[in-house]
Amino acid sequence: MTVLVVADHDLGRLSAATARAVTAARQLDGTVHVLVAGSGVASVAERAAALAGVDKVLIADDPAYADAMTEPLVILLEALAGDYDHILAVSGAVGRDVLPRLAARLDIQPVTDITAVLGPNRFIRPIYAGNAFQTLTSPQQKQVLSVRAAAFVPAGQGGTAEIVTVAIPAAAGLARFLAAHRTQSDTPDLSSARIVVAGGVGLGSRENFALIAKLAERLGAAIGTTRAAVDAGYAPNDWQIGQTGKAVAPELYIGIGISGALQHQAGMLDARTIIAINKDAEAPLMKIADFAYCGDLFEAVPALIKAL
Repeated sequence: MTVLVVADHDLGRLSAATARAVTAARQLDGTVHVLVAGSGVASVAERAAALAGVDKVLIADDPAYADAMTEPLVILLEALAGDYDHILAVSGAVGRDVLPRLAARLDIQPVTDITAVLGPNRFIRPIYAGNAFQTLTSPQQKQVLSVRAAAFVPAGQGGTAEIVTVAIPAAAGLARFLAAHRTQSDTPDLSSARIVVAGGVGLGSRENFALIAKLAERLGAAIGTTRAAVDAGYAPNDWQIGQTGKAVAPELYIGIGISGALQHQAGMLDARTIIAINKDAEAPLMKIADFAYCGDLFEAVPALIKAL
């Protein structure tokens, strides 16, 4: 049995989520190959080859893959699919776009958001906005899988996988890349951070999110938020945690001014320790927190920053 992992990378850097996807792939008890598709990605392929448990790295280095366009990547994966029993990717922006299209072209059912691997065709995934977990068996001969990276520990270093160049199939897509709009940040990547400090609409304004940023800086944490805060214009959408945002599983999650609706809980319930700060003792997040402080966040957070 052979597993193909689609590497997640950007700006010449292999994402930490790829190492977690490799861990999931190893649990399938097969040979693990990693596909690195992009333009000028030799250094990314080298980093992928250094991951423990990777047996081979396939590199598709071509301008067609420069901007992570979906159509060329799906055509490439379809051409490679015959050699693999499982095709696996991180459940992120690229994986959520590419894998359903690939599954449609292969005429199979994808299995999404896996949080545990029980066997070659048996998996656990969240359902009902993360309020329940489903154990399912997929009897298909070929599996197309997306994994929640936060649910798996990252693979270590020390690998010496062979790097092989693959043939580039013709890929004439209908979509054109126009522009990329990026948010610059010095904070850790939200999806793989050990500590997450998240703020909600209780902060009241975009300016008040400076409190969250200052606390995150003191803790070396990533910054998160809720959909309601994003919709209110208080925070950018790349900070959003929840059913329609990112899933996180940090060692420590601090939720400030967040009620904790089910949609938000779907993205952070895997946190090892949860701290909630809210003036409403009946807020859902306060009830599931390991430590809850009921009080004014504008008094509590500055005091916490000063103490730190």
